[in-house]
Amino acid sequence: MHQDIADMGPVDYLIVEFPGSRMTGEGLPLLVDLVDRGIIRVLDLAFVRKGTDGSVEALELRNTGDDEVDLTVFEGASSGLLDQGDLEDACAALEAGNSAAVLVYENLWAAPLARALRRGGAELVASGRIPMDSLVASLDAAEAAAPAGGSVVAR
Repeated sequence: MHQDIADMGPVDYLIVEFPGSRMTGEGLPLLVDLVDRGIIRVLDLAFVRKGTDGSVEALELRNTGDDEVDLTVFEGASSGLLDQGDLEDACAALEAGNSAAVLVYENLWAAPLARALRRGGAELVASGRIPMDSLVASLDAAEAAAPAGGSVVAR
């Protein structure tokens, strides 16, 4: 990462669990598209498996077995941000016997906004993600409370 940290956009991570360690690679072309369009920059991508005994095993990037998905496009996607402790922490969120992809990425789309805010003295003090089931539950509750014919979905 040779880029000045002050010029970077927000950095997020995802841990995506694959039940039964079944990785189809279906989402990988979309990840490549996000990178190609300059929306995100992959800083780290690692694959791990949690053994039935709770052990953590790092998996090699390789073809998933689907002839149309080649994981080698992500070989070398390692900034050094993730270490063994991070992978063990990620596996704590997994059910035994499952695998996961651990993705650390920069939100390039937000970098200009982040730079401008930093120049003005602003500082990000919190960030988070709303789980989809919580979002659906909140929207359902708001819709049930809305007057008849009203809509709670923002346009």
